[in-house]
Amino acid sequence: MKKNYSYIGIAFIILVFGIIFIPKIVDRVQGESIVEKDRMNIEGTERNTKLLYIKIDGKARSVPDFLFTNQDNLEISNDDFKGKVTVMEFFFTTCPTICPVMNSNMRTLDEEFHKRDDFAIASFTIDPETDTPKVLKEYAERYGVKSLNWHFLTGEMEDIHKLSNTGFNIFAGINPEVAGGFEHQGHFALIDKNGFIRSRKDNHGNPKIYYQGTDEAEVKMLKQDIQNLLDEE
Repeated sequence: MKKNYSYIGIAFIILVFGIIFIPKIVDRVQGESIVEKDRMNIEGTERNTKLLYIKIDGKARSVPDFLFTNQDNLEISNDDFKGKVTVMEFFFTTCPTICPVMNSNMRTLDEEFHKRDDFAIASFTIDPETDTPKVLKEYAERYGVKSLNWHFLTGEMEDIHKLSNTGFNIFAGINPEVAGGFEHQGHFALIDKNGFIRSRKDNHGNPKIYYQGTDEAEVKMLKQDIQNLLDEE
């Protein structure tokens, strides 16, 4: 009988402990979880403002030399972008799929930074046989380009595809089986004032390398990172 009373007493003590202390423990754990989560978000944001150099074999990768013709029939080389933060892309004017989205998003960057002399955009056509300077000029006017530093560039197809596939590792190629006859990745590349490819880290600490030009959230990130590079001394 005494043993039964002992069990009842112990059970009562456990019940009281649970009622009084467990809610406090839960609140504290939840509070610490929120603080930890916020701390991680803050650190992640701060970490992402320090843009990485994209390295191959330990060497920072820069934009290869090129010389093409823009929509105003002017010869433009990679040297024309030195001293400017630049966003580069590969597209074609008759693209029926991702290019209209990409260049609508690119236009938001143009609207944001077009007044700055140290910002530029380079859009390389992967269909230069169609995209003559005249065609590119009409395309630029259709998109309401504001910046004098947004260059739509054309040249020899072999040279442009080499720049895309080898220079940037952004795929571009002829494919008669797909809409428009060409396939390519919708990436935007961010270049600093010294001609180096730059990027933020992803949530796992790895470089993103490129920004998806069809994704508004990624373009928003890119806009922040452009400003970070413009602010660099």
